[in-house]
Amino acid sequence: MGRTSITFYGGVNEIGGNKILLEDGDTRLFLDFGMSFSSRKQYYSPPLLVPRSEKGLIEFEIIPDLKGLYRFDRTKPEIDAVFLSHSHMDHSAYISFLKSEIPVYCGETTATILDALSTTRLGGFELNIDNVQFKTFRTGNTIRLGSLEIDPVHVDHSVPGSYGFIIHTSSGAIVYTGDFRRHGLRPDLSEDFIQKAKESKPRALITEGTNLTSVDISSEKEVEGKIDTVIKHTKGLLLANFACADIDRLISFYTAAVQNNRYLTITMRQAYLLSNLRRDPNLGIPELNDGNILIFQRSKSRYRSWEKQMMDLGRIVDSSDISKMQREVVLVISFYDIGELIDIEPDPGSCYVLSASDHFDEEMVIDFEKLLNWLDHYGLPQYHAHASGHIAPFQLRNALGIMEPKEIFPIHTNRPELLGKYIRDLKGDVRIPEKGKKYLI
Repeated sequence: MGRTSITFYGGVNEIGGNKILLEDGDTRLFLDFGMSFSSRKQYYSPPLLVPRSEKGLIEFEIIPDLKGLYRFDRTKPEIDAVFLSHSHMDHSAYISFLKSEIPVYCGETTATILDALSTTRLGGFELNIDNVQFKTFRTGNTIRLGSLEIDPVHVDHSVPGSYGFIIHTSSGAIVYTGDFRRHGLRPDLSEDFIQKAKESKPRALITEGTNLTSVDISSEKEVEGKIDTVIKHTKGLLLANFACADIDRLISFYTAAVQNNRYLTITMRQAYLLSNLRRDPNLGIPELNDGNILIFQRSKSRYRSWEKQMMDLGRIVDSSDISKMQREVVLVISFYDIGELIDIEPDPGSCYVLSASDHFDEEMVIDFEKLLNWLDHYGLPQYHAHASGHIAPFQLRNALGIMEPKEIFPIHTNRPELLGKYIRDLKGDVRIPEKGKKYLI
């Protein structure tokens, strides 16, 4: 006992930014290596004030100051691997800084998503994964790394290809949930993980605790029903916003649009991602040229190579086209595409559906206020239809009771003490982690 330790360099008293160093003898690995939005926004304000190099990120402790980890450090690698639970930026973005010799283990779908997002990024040195060495896995694989054996097990989350990990160490099993839920379209995936974690008799469990205030337990099927209702009663254009890689939500909008004889109109970036994800038939992604999908092309003077590829994959429309066929489409746009409304000129009876997380940081709140101004100007009421990607408190409490870890470390939450009190009668000591502190297991 005592040879194994975990140190939290992110995800402490914040939602996201997970970076967890696990050491077992001479073996060292990171569980996730994500961007901390809360730390980053304290010093940077995109698009003009952005990080120019890793030096600034280390200076402000946005990434840990560790030798043998980063590509700009000429010392030999001192980390054996990084294991990604899923592709969301708060878990994966900063793998772009790693030495190319350090392998990044992740699910096959996660590698596909990250590659597509890297290709379509607007620029900058963040999320440039050209030199990342991916090693992919699926549930049932066991990865042996030095003194450790790592079992990845699928979980349900708001992005496909999400995993939790059961790590067999010299001190016993350490379980890491990543981000997971039990109310999505595939709760069976998370139930598999919970049962396998229980069987490992975990010495320690690192769990997310995102949803502790203002909890919404709507299911994805309920969200699809709400979307269908809004479309049925919308006489003009229906605008929608949801996460680019949320395939469950895409399918919900697609199904509701088709049922109401409308085209689902997606951005080029999302079309590029879907064209890559269609390699996995298990995801159930519709064909881009199936007659029900249009690809929205913003007006610009020059197109990148990946955008030109999309022009050959499906029917392309622009703002002028959308303006003429408002009652025939559901137009998916991001916050930053909202300027297209000037050329579209929404008809009376149009509306906007926000179908994304309400965990806005302060920067997003500013953008959200700007969005509301645009919607008010064009007379667009806003509906909210969303199912969280994160587990509800009562379902988390039940899962922890099933897994019975001896120690529980709550992360990916800004309310760890609340969670500790909520589960204080369960077996297992709750340890509220501190950033940079090493915990012996």
